[in-house]
Amino acid sequence: MSIKDQYLGFLRSKPLLQIESLLEIPQFNFEELSKPPFEINTTKINIRDKEVLGKRIEHFFEHSIINSKQYDLVCKNIQVFKNKITIGELDFIVKDRIQEKIIHIELIYKFYIYDPEISMELDRWIGPNRKDSLLRKIEKLKNNQFPLLHKEETLPLLKKLKLKPQEIEQEVCYLGNLFVPISQGMDKSLYLDNDCVVGYWLKQNEFTSKEYGTYTFYIPMKKNWVVHPESNKIWFSYEDIKKPLQEHLLQKKSPLVWVKKSEDLYERFFVVWW
Repeated sequence: MSIKDQYLGFLRSKPLLQIESLLEIPQFNFEELSKPPFEINTTKINIRDKEVLGKRIEHFFEHSIINSKQYDLVCKNIQVFKNKITIGELDFIVKDRIQEKIIHIELIYKFYIYDPEISMELDRWIGPNRKDSLLRKIEKLKNNQFPLLHKEETLPLLKKLKLKPQEIEQEVCYLGNLFVPISQGMDKSLYLDNDCVVGYWLKQNEFTSKEYGTYTFYIPMKKNWVVHPESNKIWFSYEDIKKPLQEHLLQKKSPLVWVKKSEDLYERFFVVWW
């Protein structure tokens, strides 16, 4: 996949709208930012081949800010230290030229699956390998990342930028890709944010020849999870994809799978190992 494919996938991402009430911090207006210019030039996005998905998302967000008509990038990735130990990082500080204000933005880009077997509704949104969760991230943002702006250790860094914390507004850009259980169907009205539901998940025993044997598949590397499947050119049969799929599952990794059902119908799903 090309950097352009990844960037276009990023621009098509949707913000988790309910985050604003859960976090009590306004959502950044990503919809406005993600309206691309007529011509998209990604040659200026400097990404090393081994950079992980999270870092790529930061590059894409920075590129969008720099090329927007509304914002100026003031700084990014400001590390804050206490006794030479990093206590946190401010993702982005930007200037809104239209509203004439300075904004501290925390950028989050997540893939969550919905596990109906967990008792509490919001606890059900977890990472595909069960190592991450929506509520855990919200708590971290509330208790660590946003308060960092007002920490004593941050003040000298802001002073160098001629900024005062009390004059800086805070927003979150929380982009989500939600996957729901295939067993419950794809009725998006049942879930957290309709627009963010992009696929489904299933267990290995549900990936059967009867259901999927006539389609073709591809398992993208994680750095390409942001890409939309129709950008892919290489596809494998059901029989050919079973071995690499099994290798992921044996390593206790839940792979993202793209499926091509026809020339104009593509889907995304996770096969979970647990």
